Amino acid sequence: MENDPTLVKCLIWDLDNTLWQGTLAEQDKVALSDAVRKVIVGLDERGILQSVSSRNDFDYAWSRLEELGVAEYFVVPRIGWTPKSGMVKEIADELSFALGTIAFIDDMPAERADVSYHHPEVRCYEAERAAELLELPEFTPTVMTVDGRRRRQMYQAAARRETARSEFAGPDEDFLRTLGIVLRIVRATDEDIIRVEELTLRTSQMNATGVHYSDETLRSLLADEAHEVLVVTLDDKFGGYGAVGLLLIEKFEHAWNIKLLATSCRVVFSGAGTILLRWLADAAAKAGVHLVADFRKTDRNRMAEVAYSFAGFRSEDCDCLEEIPPASEPGVERLHLTPTQQEPPSTMTVYTTDLRSPEAADLIWGIAGAES
Repeated sequence: MENDPTLVKCLIWDLDNTLWQGTLAEQDKVALSDAVRKVIVGLDERGILQSVSSRNDFDYAWSRLEELGVAEYFVVPRIGWTPKSGMVKEIADELSFALGTIAFIDDMPAERADVSYHHPEVRCYEAERAAELLELPEFTPTVMTVDGRRRRQMYQAAARRETARSEFAGPDEDFLRTLGIVLRIVRATDEDIIRVEELTLRTSQMNATGVHYSDETLRSLLADEAHEVLVVTLDDKFGGYGAVGLLLIEKFEHAWNIKLLATSCRVVFSGAGTILLRWLADAAAKAGVHLVADFRKTDRNRMAEVAYSFAGFRSEDCDCLEEIPPASEPGVERLHLTPTQQEPPSTMTVYTTDLRSPEAADLIWGIAGAES
């Protein structure tokens, strides 16, 4: 529904007299109510990340969270003596979340006012409302996916991955080879549809059109022989990223029309988006067809525009464009590529679908560590 509130992606908790009962600097013991513990666990199960913004000594406060058995639920915490408004912005930036998807809960009116003044998009809640958060629509996803329930673990794996990256002395390409990356590009199944629909909603920087395809539309395309609905997943030694990409292709005699390309910003560093386009160009070249990509510029998808440009897609005339119907969405332009066969990557193993035949066996396109 158009009037439904934007879902919260991350709730930031104050600690003293909000998450726990008591003020840590004034007493040795603080208590966590059963109601608040239920909210922490419930939000985690819904795929809503949680963090901390607190005026306390970090080591002292974190040890209390560990004693209370809830430290594992919080990502990128900010515990110190700087203004809460700054802490909230740092958390949003580190998670790459828009401020409009952030919520903040604190018992102090002055702290809520500080955050609201500097970041009016952030939704602020009084501590007294903590127990009711699970009942609010902005904390209640319509559907819950496997990837959603694992979102915190995926972000924590990402943090370990980034730490390893910062400690690696060699080139980025050498670091990628140490990760044991496995990229899979497979035809979506009925069970995948909820995951990929969520991806079209959550991905904006690497969404080539910004168009949201509903569950009903995607399921109808699964049964259409002229369309390919491909889901992309990625794993490495630190864990799985879940569904990180979606390709929606309509196949014509002389061209494949890429109606949607969406990849998560979580895998930009791996080069997955670039490799996805290289594989598609290679597959199209082998099939003897051109590629025509739909692109609609938004205020956030410059990254997708650069990816297409880097892959060689251009606004140019070609006879193959005549067989593709006009785009149904306003503002969509068509980018053309005459593909050539591509070298597979050496930084990851890539399992792919053979788009030339629905009956063909899956292929291994690239092998990590292989010379390209």
